[in-house]
Amino acid sequence: MKEPLFGKSIDELIPIVREAGLPAFTARQIAEWLYKHRVGDIDDMTNLSKRAREGFKEKYTIGHTAPINIMESADGTKKYLFPSGEKKFIESAYIPEKNRNTLCISCQAGCRMGCSFCMTGLQGLQGNLSAGEILNQAISIPEADNITNLVYMGMGEPFDNTENVIRSVSILTAEWGFAMSPRRITVSTIGIIPGMKEFLSATGAHLAVSIHTPFSDERRKMMPAENKYPLEEIMKVIKDYDWGRQRRISFEYIMFRGINDSDRHINELTRILGGLRCRINLIRFHSVPGMPYKSSSDETIMGFRDKLTAKGITTTIRASRGEDIMAACGMLSTMKMQGAGSREQGAGRDER
Repeated sequence: MKEPLFGKSIDELIPIVREAGLPAFTARQIAEWLYKHRVGDIDDMTNLSKRAREGFKEKYTIGHTAPINIMESADGTKKYLFPSGEKKFIESAYIPEKNRNTLCISCQAGCRMGCSFCMTGLQGLQGNLSAGEILNQAISIPEADNITNLVYMGMGEPFDNTENVIRSVSILTAEWGFAMSPRRITVSTIGIIPGMKEFLSATGAHLAVSIHTPFSDERRKMMPAENKYPLEEIMKVIKDYDWGRQRRISFEYIMFRGINDSDRHINELTRILGGLRCRINLIRFHSVPGMPYKSSSDETIMGFRDKLTAKGITTTIRASRGEDIMAACGMLSTMKMQGAGSREQGAGRDER
């Protein structure tokens, strides 16, 4: 099987061109063809000699993969299904808005974190995506040229696949790559501390941390990773980091009726986030068959927002998009296509 070039950095391309007897600067030429010009065929790299192109074609392919299915919501959101290796699949969600067009991309086929409210978590983990497979989602949909923002909030925990997530962000933001502003990229995590630290050091993209409750005992029941990476330690890492003026930290907070929507939660959020320049995004829970949760009412969510705002914490309510096609937050899943026998149980459940 031929090796894909898409997803490789200049440093990874240099030994490839040297093996072909070409000068090192050829690696940059290839990178620009891959990411700036987004060519679909090695023959399209016209500033390489025909002999060089023929040589590369013997061992390599570009490596793009087209989606195999598309669903469109009544609100304009589109959900794309991509193959990812043998009997593995991932989903991405394209969300058009008036002033921005966001693509929600996946970094894993499935997820092993085991969060009790997430359909992807129920699926288990089938495998990590390569940097090329992550980036492929952003160039293989019809709206590729219209994307203004990327969020790593699809299937998978980004810092359970840290190396490939950071490699993909580096290519997105490199001058020879997509040349995308890091301020247009957000990576969301439940708080895997080693990966979070590496990401903050290696990239300039924004970070979003899923809290869902400020109380450790409650969080542990819903998010088993709390056993290994307690919220207290996560917050220490965040507060010790110098955020500057450009980089942003935000917190994701799904609203569960009668579980995390009380004044007690507002007061504790205010305490743990005190002194931190941040934003909380409140998210309605989207009902999933078999899950015991219900969303807080709209009135409760708005009241929660207003009380946090009054305490000096910038708080917004994220608009629900794509719920009718199972593309909203926490609803992405390819479980029916995987087969129950392929599940890998979550480290989040076992690591204590």
